[in-house]
Formats: sequence, structure tokens, C-alpha cells
Amino acid sequence: MADARSISVLIVDDQFSMRSLVRNGLQQVGFVDIREAGDGEDALRALIARPVQLVVSDYNMPKLDGLGLLRAIRSHPPLAKTAFIMLTGRADRELVQKAVQFGVNNYVVKPFTVATLKDRIEAVFGRLS
Repeated sequence: MADARSISVLIVDDQFSMRSLVRNGLQQVGFVDIREAGDGEDALRALIARPVQLVVSDYNMPKLDGLGLLRAIRSHPPLAKTAFIMLTGRADRELVQKAVQFGVNNYVVKPFTVATLKDRIEAVFGRLS
């Protein structure tokens, strides 16, 4: 069992309201070490400065989108093993296949419930306590 309180998370989304929804959902599940970034570039800088164990990232963002962020994380050895969950309003097959090809750990389609988010995280880390 994984302890949600011991897993550090970075939420990446260009919409403040969506970051707040994800943060609230994570807090309901038991996460306490939660940081945020408004786009992929800010997220990458934050991760290099202080890595986390889980990134929950939107796909569609300015500057560096979710796929670009995922590729950058996977190609940077100190961050390469970071768990990555893509959060997006797009559920098309092509995007999912690209995300899988680039090493995404799981995928959440908006709108989502806290239970769905928890399920996707548990699929990566095991059951949360």
C-alpha cells in the first residue's frame, strides 16, 4: 500500500480552476505535498529544481504541451522514472497512443471524478492508504 501523504505531486494546467479541482481531489484522497505549475515550461523548471514522484498534467497548454512535457521528463535521466498521468478533455485514440508511446503511466479524461482520479493513481502506485 502506498501512503498518499508521502507522495509528492505536481499539477500542471494552464487553467487555475482546473488546477484547483485536481488539488481538491488529491487532498480528498490524502495527498498533502502538492505543487502547481501553469504550463509545461514552468513545470519542467520546477521539476529540475525539486523533483516529485507524480505529475498530473493537462495535455493542451501554451508554450509546452503535456506530450512535450512528458517527452522532456522521460529524456532527462534524473526525472525519467517520475510517474506521469495525462489529464485532458481529448480522448481520441491518436493522442492516447502518442502518450503511451512516450511513456505515460495513465490517462484521465475530463470531466473526471475524485474516484476516477484515485483509481488512475492507484493503478500506478498501488492501493492508497
